[in-house]
Amino acid sequence: MCKNHFNPIHCIIPPYMIKKLMESGNKKIADKAINTNFRNYRFRNDRIFFHNSSLKEKRILGVIAKQVGKEVLQMKVYDCKQKTDLAGATLLWDSKNNQKITSLAGKNVIKGGKASWDFYWQLFGRNSIDNNGLLIKQYVHFDKGMDNAYWDGRRMVYGDGDGTVFTSFTIDIDIIGHELTHGVMENEANLDYENQAGALNESFSDIFGIMIKQRFNNQDVKKSNWLIGERVMIGPKYALRSLKAPGTAYLNHPELGNDPQPATMDKYQNLPNTSAGDWGGVHINSGITNFAFYVAAYNMGGYAWDKTGRIWYAVLTDVKLTQNAKFADVKNLTIVNAEKIYGINSPEVKAVKQGWAEAKV
Repeated sequence: MCKNHFNPIHCIIPPYMIKKLMESGNKKIADKAINTNFRNYRFRNDRIFFHNSSLKEKRILGVIAKQVGKEVLQMKVYDCKQKTDLAGATLLWDSKNNQKITSLAGKNVIKGGKASWDFYWQLFGRNSIDNNGLLIKQYVHFDKGMDNAYWDGRRMVYGDGDGTVFTSFTIDIDIIGHELTHGVMENEANLDYENQAGALNESFSDIFGIMIKQRFNNQDVKKSNWLIGERVMIGPKYALRSLKAPGTAYLNHPELGNDPQPATMDKYQNLPNTSAGDWGGVHINSGITNFAFYVAAYNMGGYAWDKTGRIWYAVLTDVKLTQNAKFADVKNLTIVNAEKIYGINSPEVKAVKQGWAEAKV
């Protein structure tokens, strides 16, 4: 595929983090990071294949759901036993019989998968990732010490972490919600994975990932710390990203250095549209639109999913959200949808406008 940067693997750990770990002076960390980078390419190729498959091929491969005639959670959890053979993974749990499970990683992904499915169904009437009852397949303990979690176009795959910088990638509900939301995105606007459109793609996943966690923990906008991946990074001072204060999720980390995310448009980073450049900084510049959402949600108060989330979901599913959308396009769409839902002069519209103003978009 000549434009495979439009459809790279959707993973929680961005290329710039993996690059730093590959350059680590700690051989164990570097070796695990190099292996993770190798696996990234394997899943990227899978996703490109699934993206280009015909409807018939997707049905055969299970990328498109089989009709079940009712709206219920369908999920299976598999144990890769630290191997890389997904086809040979052992079935741990099936939502059809809901058997007991002893695996902690398995329990984590069941909890996160249920929380994500419930979030979309109970709030928005969305039946699974594709809104058509898609079976959610989750694979835990993939490879030895892999530093990532993936949505590859038809399933979730989780590494156990290297044990020094990262622990199990099943530990944070927001990581699971983030990755499953990439699946939702594919079935809606399918934003190009480059530059501003790619940063929006990542931002929508962060925004819905954090709301899924907030709802599961019954946290309002003031109680939440607005951190993504606060448990997967080893050490109490570190998280993957912060919606409240982009650029502060981790500081002076012994391996990763400082969080590079900007919070405002005047600090937008024009990076190369390559793998090394994070496809134009999709994981970096997403901090700007994340911050706009945080300010809007905080100013509305209460639970983020009640009002702000409703507006952002309306935009995510809006036919006017084009694949190559820019920040300004989403800004305008959030205002328009807020006006439709709450009224032109409503406090909610004012809060949305204030969010984008604070982010300098």
